[in-house]
Amino acid sequence: MNRVGRLFAGLFPTASIGSYLAAMAVLATVPVLAFVAFLLLQLERSQFQTMRTDVADDAQAISRAVERKIADMETTLALVANSVELQQGDLQAFHARVGESLKESSLYVMLARRDGVQVLNTRMPWGATLKPMANPDSVMAALRSGNVELSGVFFGATSERWVVNLTMPVTARTSDGINAVVLTQDAASLASLAAGEALPSGWSSALVDGDGRIVVSNGAENKPSGTEIEQSWLDLMYGSNNSAVFYQNGRQYLMGYAKVADWPWRALVWGPVDSLKGSFITLWQSLLIGSLVLMTLLLGIVLVAAHHLRSAIRRIACMAERIGHGEIVSPERTKILEANQVAVALSNASFDRAEAEERIHFILQELVHRTKNILSLVQAMMRQLARGTDDVEEFQRAVSGRLAGLAQSIEALAKQQWGGIPLASLVDLQLTTVTGSVDRIHRRGPDLLVNANAVQNLGLVFHELATNSVKYGALSVLEGRLRIEWEVLEPETQEEDPRLRLQWIEQYGPPVTKPTRRGFGSTVIERHAASAFAGDVTIDFDPAGLRWTLVAPLSSFLAGSTD
Repeated sequence: MNRVGRLFAGLFPTASIGSYLAAMAVLATVPVLAFVAFLLLQLERSQFQTMRTDVADDAQAISRAVERKIADMETTLALVANSVELQQGDLQAFHARVGESLKESSLYVMLARRDGVQVLNTRMPWGATLKPMANPDSVMAALRSGNVELSGVFFGATSERWVVNLTMPVTARTSDGINAVVLTQDAASLASLAAGEALPSGWSSALVDGDGRIVVSNGAENKPSGTEIEQSWLDLMYGSNNSAVFYQNGRQYLMGYAKVADWPWRALVWGPVDSLKGSFITLWQSLLIGSLVLMTLLLGIVLVAAHHLRSAIRRIACMAERIGHGEIVSPERTKILEANQVAVALSNASFDRAEAEERIHFILQELVHRTKNILSLVQAMMRQLARGTDDVEEFQRAVSGRLAGLAQSIEALAKQQWGGIPLASLVDLQLTTVTGSVDRIHRRGPDLLVNANAVQNLGLVFHELATNSVKYGALSVLEGRLRIEWEVLEPETQEEDPRLRLQWIEQYGPPVTKPTRRGFGSTVIERHAASAFAGDVTIDFDPAGLRWTLVAPLSSFLAGSTD
């Protein structure tokens, strides 16, 4: 691996950063130009497929517009068929209301019998003689299926124009023998749905009914309604939405088609392929010219950037040399953001070195101070324990347990960099060390961050109280419970400082009796606690449970206060 690395490194000669940047620019732009050329070829190859997709999408857009139009017609037809006048058989009132409602539209309503005889037609005045329907098959189809049926395009007998019918069968018997309600739409009114104005030059669009006849057409060819499209076109249509290719008069054509959902109609879009190629040729030329311009600009920018980068590196190197000689330097300002950041970092490093020396001296002094305090505390504890026992093993167990609690406090302080720990965490830490869990212990009080001195001394006090409770007090039985509560007492006068009241309350344990002698534990929880916090300690040997209370200035506990 090292041999390969050395061989690879040997390919790069020693040169200025400007030379390397220029080489990188050339190496970056040449593949870009090659990729652009490849894209041009791929674009030319994919042009035809893109056009096929576009015409299929155009046809589908028209089919969706037609689908919405037919859905609106179907809604109108349902409202008409369920009108009160029709259900009551008042055809004259039905003719008047429906005719008035639809007079602003191109829709007309007919009531017809099974044989195609018209009973009513809003296109004609009430009472006028009506001709038989020109498309009676739509009535029969609706009666057979029991659903709304959409007819093909046909020449209306009454309107004398090309129309389409939407027919709904009437299931209830009527006195006039009405079997169907028919909504008639002029085919020419559907021309706007074909979106002829959105078609490219030379292209056409059309709606085709289920019999292959043009309903309406737009665009260059603009085939008249009723014209039958070529059978070859019908043979090309596979699936509900796609595109096809055909040739006409020696030119290649594309045709997109889409079925109108739930209806037998189709939307068509067709036109010559060569009418769309002009935009692609212009695009090719723009891409090629843009690539050449981009390469020229890139080379110029690289040369300017190389100059600024070389200057910035030289100035930073000069700063580094001065720092090496022990100087404190100010940051250099360059045109390169990262170089400015390095310059600021070097300047800060020159200042940080002096501060680091002072900080190390301070840490050493603090370490000596902490060590002396801890050793003094351990020495006093061992001296007190030694006075209370002559048994070496008992002395060893007593010292070991208390040192473990003290070690837990010191470890917790070290993790917080001697900045203090929450009082609730200190309670959990010491009680867990003695009892193994805090399941039977309830603590309540505000969030307080206590200082290192309070952590060490309260740790000793809690350790002694917990040990005594496990041996003789509430924690010695399963039903025993322990409450540890603290609260801040507001000063009664402006001259007084806030105080903290800390209580240890045992409940449901064995009856409490006042001890006959004072040992090391009694000294810690009473005299040592009062002395360490400059406060008052009260111990109530209530038979229902021991109550220990410490009231001391709040400043003796809070982190940030003098340890």
